[in-house]
Amino acid sequence: MLIGEYTHTIDDKNRVSLPSKIRSLMGKKIVITPGLDQCLFVFTLKEWEQIANKLSENSSMLSSDMRSFTRYMFGGASEVVVDNIGRVLVPDFLRERANLKTKVVLIGVQNRLEIWNEKSWIDYKKQVEKGALGLAEKLSGLGIM
Repeated sequence: MLIGEYTHTIDDKNRVSLPSKIRSLMGKKIVITPGLDQCLFVFTLKEWEQIANKLSENSSMLSSDMRSFTRYMFGGASEVVVDNIGRVLVPDFLRERANLKTKVVLIGVQNRLEIWNEKSWIDYKKQVEKGALGLAEKLSGLGIM
């Protein structure tokens, strides 16, 4: 399981280091794709394959929403190699899409890593923290805790 919050820097060659605690869990190749809420999603190849299978099983080319979402996720996905010191190259088009500057925040979220613009993450986190009690109430019926 991927957990934690890590602040890192993107170097002048568009590379970001994966946190050492997460690096060993990700493998040598990963998939970076457009995420939701202005971030990028990062998946292991195994997890990406499972997501692809789930979307394929539950999708219909006749559904406009499904076509749009799968185009968004798969059309923007990029398979990248983790180098020997744990860095990954973030493709320019994905970096621009998530408005990634020099400082980024990597968030472990169960089955994925998210890469956020530092300011966007801070703003988002403040917003969620203000509404955490209401979110917990809404989700209470799911029997999570």
